[in-house]
Parts: sequence; structure tokens; C-alpha cells
Amino acid sequence: MRIKLINPNTTASMTELMGEAARAVAAPGTEVVLATSRSGAASIEGHYDEALSVLGTIDEILEGSVADAYVIGCFGDPGLLAAREITGAPVLGIAEAAMHAATFVATSFSIVTTLERTRVISEQLVNNYGMQNHCRRVRATNVPVLELEKPGSSARAIILDECEEALRDDRAEAIVLGCAGMADLAKYLEERLHVPVIDGVAAAIKFAEAIVGMRLRTSKVGDLAYPLPKPYLGKLSGYAPAKLFPASERERTACMAIRRS
Repeated sequence: MRIKLINPNTTASMTELMGEAARAVAAPGTEVVLATSRSGAASIEGHYDEALSVLGTIDEILEGSVADAYVIGCFGDPGLLAAREITGAPVLGIAEAAMHAATFVATSFSIVTTLERTRVISEQLVNNYGMQNHCRRVRATNVPVLELEKPGSSARAIILDECEEALRDDRAEAIVLGCAGMADLAKYLEERLHVPVIDGVAAAIKFAEAIVGMRLRTSKVGDLAYPLPKPYLGKLSGYAPAKLFPASERERTACMAIRRS
């Protein structure tokens, strides 16, 4: 099977880092295709960055190589539901995957993320995914995303300290890494903390393999149906659903759903 791992930011080196984490857990026969957004910010550290990153992700699904499943490699899961609308293939976000994985191996977890300003985004996802009874706390380290890649950076030590505080003060039983740029830290931290440390990139790849293996597709009945045809103006005219999703495709999908019901 082919899984496309999309980095919604424009930093190619971070895509490669995520790719290493993904390929380390991918099953034999699974091809992980890497894609770096061609538009947007160098790192996603707030609502504005996140909002503008969505179009780059959509471009990679609509115009790039076709895959059996897609993974959005940013812990904010930007544009996840919009991405699910435009394809029948499963689309997974690394935050949702990581939180679910944590509940399989522990009854509680804390999220350790980057900047304080992104903490509220993770807290909103905890609520959206119904994880309030499992997530003890979202902790911000105030480490910028791009700092994670710098040689000689103190980011690794800062993150380790925050994880230790989570285990001691939150009484968390597992750690969820709240940034795709932390994908290479999971083993390092787990060896020192002696609790499960979940990287969302690896979790999403394994869940994607399972969903594709079960031959599940994204439902096209209800709110994840293809976008309704209507005109789009200005810079977004090229994204008009009538151009991207012909009526014949929508009708075919609807008919298939009716026959299966």
C-alpha cells in the first residue's frame, strides 16, 4: 500500500525527519511517500499559520500522487476534516492518532508541545476528540518548532525536563509528543522516562495501515461528502468544488452508498 505523509509546513528537512520515523515503523510492502507543502509557513505555530497551511495540504491530496491513505504531519491536525471531504481514502491527523494510541497503553497521558501559544490548540483537540478523561494536561516548553532541528540546541533537554514534570506532577502514565518535529525523540525519551512515549507520526502510519487493510473508506454520506458545487471567487476560484469534483463522481459515490445501505 502507499501512504502519503504530508508536511503542512514548507520546511523540507522536517519532512525528512518525519519520513524516517514513519518508515521505521511501516510494514514491509508499505510505501511511505513524503510531501512538503509548496505554500504556507516554515513552521506552524498559531491559528494564522494553521489556517493558511490548509491549502497546501489540499493541493498535495488533489494534485500529487494518489495514495491509499494520507497522514497530515502537524500536531494541530490542520484541515483534517476538509481533507476527508475531498477524498475517499482515509486521512489521519497525527494528534488524533497519538491520543488514541496513548489510551491503548495507559489510562492517562500528558501532551508535551512547543510554544505556549499553541497549547490552546492542543487543548481544543483534546476536547474535540473526547479525550478529556485521559489527558491530564497539555504542557508547553516554549521551544520554537524550528529550534528542534538546530545542532547544539537545548530543546531535547528542555523537553525531557518537561516530560519528567508531567510524570511527577500530573501523574501521567504516558507522554504524547505534541509536535511532528519531535518524531525523532520518542525512543530517546522512552529510554529515560520508562513510560510509553507516543509519536503521532508513527501512530498515524500504523493506524493508516490497519484502516486500509480493513478496506475502509471515508464515508461520503453526511458532512464528509464531497464539497457542494458552487462558485469560488478571487484567489480561490481554482478550488471551486464544481471544477474539482464533477457531479458524476458525487453521484457515483452517493449511489454506491445507497446500494450498500
